[in-house]
Parts: sequence; C-alpha cells; structure tokens
Amino acid sequence: METMRMFGPTLARDLAALGRVHEGTSMESVLRGITTAVAVGVPGCAGGTAELRREERLMVAASHSDLITLVDREQALGEGPSAEAVATRRNVLVGDVLLDGRWPRYAAEAVRHGVRSALVLPITVDGATLVLGLYAVRAGALAGGSAEPLAALLTEQLTVALANISDYDDVLTDAAQLQEALAGRAVIDQAKGIIMHASGCSAEAAFDELRRLSQHHQVKVADLARLLVSEHQSKHGGAAPS
Repeated sequence: METMRMFGPTLARDLAALGRVHEGTSMESVLRGITTAVAVGVPGCAGGTAELRREERLMVAASHSDLITLVDREQALGEGPSAEAVATRRNVLVGDVLLDGRWPRYAAEAVRHGVRSALVLPITVDGATLVLGLYAVRAGALAGGSAEPLAALLTEQLTVALANISDYDDVLTDAAQLQEALAGRAVIDQAKGIIMHASGCSAEAAFDELRRLSQHHQVKVADLARLLVSEHQSKHGGAAPS
C-alpha cells in the first residue's frame, strides 16, 4: 500500500496489464506500455524512455518521440544519466539539469528537449538490463526516494511479462508446426489417393511407393506429395482422388 501511495493509483494496474499477452504483443509493445504507464502513473513524470540492453542496446521505446531523440543524443555524446546508470548499475537522479554539472553537453540537450529533471533506473530482468528513464519538465519534480519501490514494482511485472511473451511465442510456434504437420499429412493422403487410383494398390503400398521415391530423389515425402498433387491437378483440372 505504501508503494501505491507513492505512485498514481493506475500504475500497478497498467504495469500488470503488460503481462497479459495477446495477438500483437511483443517486447516493443511492452516497452512502449512501460513508458506510457510511468508517464501517467508517477507523480511529476511527464515522459519516459525504456532501453533494453545486453552487451549493447537492443531496443528503445519512449512515450514521446522527442525523448527518443534525447536518449540517442546521450548515447552519441557518451555522457548523461542513462550512460552512468548502465556503467554503475545504480539509480541516477538529476534534480535540475541546469544546476547539475556532471554532464554539461547532455544538460544542454536535455534543456533543448524541455527536460529539467530526470531519474534513471537500471533494472536487471532475465539476463538483460532495462534502462528506464523518467523525465520531468520541472526541476525537483522526481523524488529519488521513489526509485527503489518503483524499480521493485517494475522488476516484478516485467519478469512476468517476459515469461508470458516467451510462453506465448512457444505456443504460436507449436501451433504453426502443428498446422504445417496437418497440412503435410493432408497432401500426403491426396498423393496416396492418386497412386492408389492409378495402380489399384492399397494405402500402405501407396505410402511405401511415396517413401521410396522420396528417398530416391532425396526430397521430403510431403514435398514429393505436393509435387504429385500439383501435377495431377494441372493435368486433370480438379482435386486429387481421396
């Protein structure tokens, strides 16, 4: 309950929703969802960025396009709160970019993009690092004391989201493989029907002939069956006999 009071009432709900995968869910959509959730749910936060890194940046998302430009410029400059968070693995708070003298070139870019305060959290999830940036248009708008509970909340929800996305991808892969197997079986049955109709043999003998030909020509049985069915249909202008 303490964490909920520190953030807006919708933050935990919106982050939890990211773990419910559906058609169209991807890591990119989850990252975009995070940036939108923190921009709405963290008091004082006007926008967010999320960079997924392993050895190098893999993906970046932001609640506003200007913030992607800012983090790109920070990466090019090699200085700024995100760069320090990645290097030190620690949360980095910038109370006022105009008064903070650590990164003068970054400060100029931040002000140019309307940013006066920033909080960057490096969060380790599933062997990767999520660099979450929160940005405010007012100095002192982001409290450093909220960093730890926010990081804990995000780590919990992101772990769930990543696991669910992985499971969802596995299910889609299994479904695609099953559909391919069923389609291959159907075309093999059609090819067996063609051979049975032409030679008057049994289904078992027709399959043995398909397998013999596939081994002789070094092609898969299903591919040979598709070729046989296609040639039969082009000659006879109709479906293969069943």
